[in-house]
Amino acid sequence: MQLSVENLHVSYGNIRALQGVSFEVDEGEIVCIIGANGAGKSTTLRAISRMVDPEPGSRITFQGENLLDSPPDRVVSRLGISHVPEGRRLFGNLTVLENLKLATFARKDRDAIARDLERVFAIFPRLAERKEQKSGTMSGGEQQMLAIGRAFMSGRKVMLLDEPSMGLAPLLMRTVFDSLREINQEGTTILLVEQNARMALQFSQRGYVLEHGHLVLQGPSRDLLDDPEVKKTYLGG
Repeated sequence: MQLSVENLHVSYGNIRALQGVSFEVDEGEIVCIIGANGAGKSTTLRAISRMVDPEPGSRITFQGENLLDSPPDRVVSRLGISHVPEGRRLFGNLTVLENLKLATFARKDRDAIARDLERVFAIFPRLAERKEQKSGTMSGGEQQMLAIGRAFMSGRKVMLLDEPSMGLAPLLMRTVFDSLREINQEGTTILLVEQNARMALQFSQRGYVLEHGHLVLQGPSRDLLDDPEVKKTYLGG
């Protein structure tokens, strides 16, 4: 297994966001976590990328290495785990090209950086067309493409995606997910959290259902799509 989360507990003051969450992601997989608002989905990703501190007894390992010993910058630069946060968090006053180049600050492999930039523009031709445009003036869909492209440039053994469909029209949503599948087929493991449960389960190979900080269901995505409780609670049927 590539990524392992065991007994993950995270609290914000008196609020217990995650209570003993355990799951794993194998290399090359697409895995989703679905659940309602406040279920703890974003907190799970933030714990993996070291943006929040888990409580004692929690364990997160990546390729056998204890992630809790690593600061956030090392998680990205050395281990190759990139995080596309909810809301994208781009530098709106910088151009598309500047945002992409900024993501490579810790990399020394200039030839590989140039190849990766070329690949990002191939996957997202619209970014190539707008490479000199300030990111803050772009549409929501274009900004989502840029956020994914930035993660691609920074390190991409594993890509963590937080609500990648948020605010996107259905056609543009499909375009973004098709691009993510292409990135996955080139070797990047993907873990995403999504409120659009149907899209997430159709896109992924395996899924986990998170409720009130607890994992309550797991299995192949196709099985979860057919699960009566998942249908009733998350799929509207």
